[in-house]
Amino acid sequence: MKNKIFYRTIQVDDVTVFYRESGASELPLLLLLHGFPSSSHMFRDLINELSGKYHLIAPDYPGFGQSDAPELENFDYTFDHLSLVIEHFIDKLGLKNINLYMQDYGGPVGFRIACRRPELIQSLIIQNANAYEEGFGSAAAPLVAYINDPKTNEQSARFFLSLEATKWHYLNGASHPEKVSPDSYIIDQYYLNRDKNDEIQLSLFRDYGSNISKYAEWQEYFRKSQPPVLIVWGKNDEMFTSAGGNAYKKDLPQAEIHQIDGGHFLLEEHHHHVAKLMNHFISKINT
Repeated sequence: MKNKIFYRTIQVDDVTVFYRESGASELPLLLLLHGFPSSSHMFRDLINELSGKYHLIAPDYPGFGQSDAPELENFDYTFDHLSLVIEHFIDKLGLKNINLYMQDYGGPVGFRIACRRPELIQSLIIQNANAYEEGFGSAAAPLVAYINDPKTNEQSARFFLSLEATKWHYLNGASHPEKVSPDSYIIDQYYLNRDKNDEIQLSLFRDYGSNISKYAEWQEYFRKSQPPVLIVWGKNDEMFTSAGGNAYKKDLPQAEIHQIDGGHFLLEEHHHHVAKLMNHFISKINT
């Protein structure tokens, strides 16, 4: 039987964090960390699929979705800081034995937490989230250029804040674009269009290089801790390519990898399939 979804907020440090929650607390825990330019909304179908079997929690980062979006002068929009806010969120809710699902930005947020607090992690579920340089596709080139030279390349980076780009993120590489709800990219764009949100997103774009510099640290965590890992990858993603998913095998030889006929936002059309893979994977961990 599926459980209701609750929409909650909690004060973490100096910000109000919004999160979705479903399932009884005694069930295996799934913490779902979203990507750009989305929010916990990207997990709505997966939560519906899994709510009867797991305790599911999906927060919005500061600056995203329904969480607070303080202006730049009042909040440090870096991946280090976002990861600390989510770590404090975890502690405030008393979450343990976490099956950590990460997509896109969820990777640099979640991997930082896993490296600092490996005892919290029961398993990793990775969806189009890079930890290896070979995962960068040609579509990411304008953002890489912006990281290297923000003044010269700001205009090309701002393209990624447009509706055209947001829609592309959802439809590019989709095996059945007609299954992708327009609500997804329209809702994301609503949040991107909020006053001064462009400054927030550009700040995170500029900080993305800090993630690449941590790849070696994350890879060392993989080699040392060898957490159980399920990789569900939209193989047609032109931002984070299939090579990035396969690269995890270098340090996690036991990782279960599924390259699925979809794009960056795989769950829009394949949440049923991903839910089945997750059920099988987590059931093996708990036996």
